[in-house]
Amino acid sequence: MSRSISILICLLPALLPAAQKPPSAPANGAATVKERAPQRTPAASSSSAIGAATVKERAPQRTPTTPSVSFTRAPNTIHILINNQPFTDLLYKAADNKPYLHPLRSASGKVVSRHYPMETVPGEDTEHPHHRGIAFTHGDVNGYNFWASEQEQKDPHQGRILLDKIIRTQGGRDSGILEASFQWLTPKGETLLREHRVMTFYAHPTLRIIDFDIQLTAGQAPVRFGDTKEGSFYVRLGRELSEDTGGTMISSTGAKSEKNVWGRQADWVDDYGTVQGEQLGVAIFDHPGNPRHPTHWHSRAYGLLAVNIFGLHDFLNDKTKDGSLTIQPAETLRFRYRVVVHPGDTATANVATLYDEYCRQAGDK
Repeated sequence: MSRSISILICLLPALLPAAQKPPSAPANGAATVKERAPQRTPAASSSSAIGAATVKERAPQRTPTTPSVSFTRAPNTIHILINNQPFTDLLYKAADNKPYLHPLRSASGKVVSRHYPMETVPGEDTEHPHHRGIAFTHGDVNGYNFWASEQEQKDPHQGRILLDKIIRTQGGRDSGILEASFQWLTPKGETLLREHRVMTFYAHPTLRIIDFDIQLTAGQAPVRFGDTKEGSFYVRLGRELSEDTGGTMISSTGAKSEKNVWGRQADWVDDYGTVQGEQLGVAIFDHPGNPRHPTHWHSRAYGLLAVNIFGLHDFLNDKTKDGSLTIQPAETLRFRYRVVVHPGDTATANVATLYDEYCRQAGDK
């Protein structure tokens, strides 16, 4: 398929159902899921009215062959379960200065994200402590640093992203939705941005998939996202997937390794390696309706997989370039991404096909 046709398909409008259809499995022998909207009975899933700050969760009733997504709560934490097995957690403790998902597991239960700094694992890298699981931040928002956000980093211009409220958690047979709002705050506690985030988690036999729909709305003053490589949406990978320790990084253009991927534009980037004897990979998909698609990639051989549309003067090594972007009061900037944890390498997992399916299912809604 030519790139122009692919992009045209990606931009076909589509209505957003309560939970999007899960993608099909790779054609290399992985099981296939029927693409259908979740059907739930009151006993099969929990639900809550939009806007409710608290909900009562109960595990969906299902047969052993029916995948499901459910949610349970603990202090400053929402656990996301697939088939009643842990997949990942949304963590939003105020002391961490940002919300993030950790740990990220494969369908077989293996952890593919870095444990540090949430946990200490012998032999694991301990640089960049602000790289926590999956998160969305940026290093220059009106001059405030939301990227290097650890308290011990003691940046006087350090911002904080704090939970406003959990709007809903809605489990289901094929997918589940976690919707929340956050505030991006200055060191003085002033609100620069309000973030509305919807995360859709899919139940699938061999894949683990999360869709992110993030909307950032400026407060009473203009908000400028500065030109810096330190951002923005990322996964911090475990050492087994890191290029420095035997992993492989490859982009939608066919480029391999940090040398050829970092700072370049691509629809997606995949990182794969061998975790506890199983070949596994993690890919990020950039939605074709995102600003400045296809994004540039701030992806490092030590295990950072990040999209960043702002850092042009770093990525292009040209100080005359300015990748900054400003939104006016009450204006909204919207970003959509998909994270896929898959078995096998990029080719056997059919990552390119999975991206095309993402485009067809998500549309430019």
